[in-house]
Amino acid sequence: MNIFETDKQYVANTYARFPLQLVSGKGSLVYDEKGKEYIDLGTGIAVNGFGVGDPEWKAAVIEQLDKIQHTSNLYYSAPCATLAKLLCEKTGMQKVFFSNSGAEANECAIKAARHYGQTRKGKDFYNVITLKNSFHGRTITTLSATGQDVFHEYFTPMTEGFLYATANDIEEIKTLVKTHKCCAVMVELVQGEGGVMPLDKAYVKALEQLVRAEDMLLVVDEVQTGNGRTGSLYAYMGYGITPDVVTTAKGLGGGLPIGATMLGERVKDLFTPGMNGSTFGGNPVASAGAISILERLDESLLEEVQKKSDYIFETLSSAKGVKSVSGMGLMIGVETEKDALAVLTACRERGVLAIKAKNKVRLLPALNIPWEQLTKAITVLKEEIEK
Repeated sequence: MNIFETDKQYVANTYARFPLQLVSGKGSLVYDEKGKEYIDLGTGIAVNGFGVGDPEWKAAVIEQLDKIQHTSNLYYSAPCATLAKLLCEKTGMQKVFFSNSGAEANECAIKAARHYGQTRKGKDFYNVITLKNSFHGRTITTLSATGQDVFHEYFTPMTEGFLYATANDIEEIKTLVKTHKCCAVMVELVQGEGGVMPLDKAYVKALEQLVRAEDMLLVVDEVQTGNGRTGSLYAYMGYGITPDVVTTAKGLGGGLPIGATMLGERVKDLFTPGMNGSTFGGNPVASAGAISILERLDESLLEEVQKKSDYIFETLSSAKGVKSVSGMGLMIGVETEKDALAVLTACRERGVLAIKAKNKVRLLPALNIPWEQLTKAITVLKEEIEK
């Protein structure tokens, strides 16, 4: 059997994979088993922020592998502590809980929100408001937090205590707060799986003011938007707000699994031993790789991300066959008159890889993708959209 047949027979049928096997790569170039070259505009769904085989990340990971690959959280680990310190210094958050994924990071955030609500206001203050069209993870509870009915089918009963509001409608949030006992509002500042849709800045500021007035928490899910993806270190920084809890994953690890739940001043001491845990959370190898990533997300790189974003927006917004371009930084959704999958297929045949978000072409290139490769890939995409 070839790899496609083996996968079909032995791997659970949960993915609609593209008919492509990737076997190697360097930077923003990846190769299939036949040696065909592709420019990668998907980066493993916003994971490989510095591309494939990034030498600094690789060196940091190998150096730690040569020491010890795992300790568990029964013992102290320098990479774990160093990464937590770095995250707090760069964000103003106070403490960090490490896990293995964005879903787990969001689970921790929901635990923090409910703990806060019940200790501050009473055991009935457990409701968390999220937004329609949101996506917060694949566990039962983070699926319950996800404001899209399509993800709830087959898995009922869902975890209770989640309320859904329309994005950018502050009055709807206010009504939910008045009619339900709530502990937090949880949002993605750019709804990724929901079509790469940014929230309005005035709405987000109003949201921050509301939760402060009601003694609730503001939780920002930065699983996909974080770690330089939107042109700020974290997207909330571009909105000028101070969340109580920030979650992240994907791009933080550079290719290794890691999740982080950053806790602000009001919740930094909520958790005590035994309240939460993770066998692999803060793993020294994953943490060493993340330190390498985070240390290089400086202002110079973020300015370059914004320049590349501006180029993509300007090039595609005026293209024939483009209905809209949305997003922020290098997290971009392109709504096309042609079927998005047909556009992706044509681009793949010409050596350019992108992915989908609902009915849109989604672009998530490496933050440091060379200009020559970026312009070549966007030219191919534009040509296929206009055909």
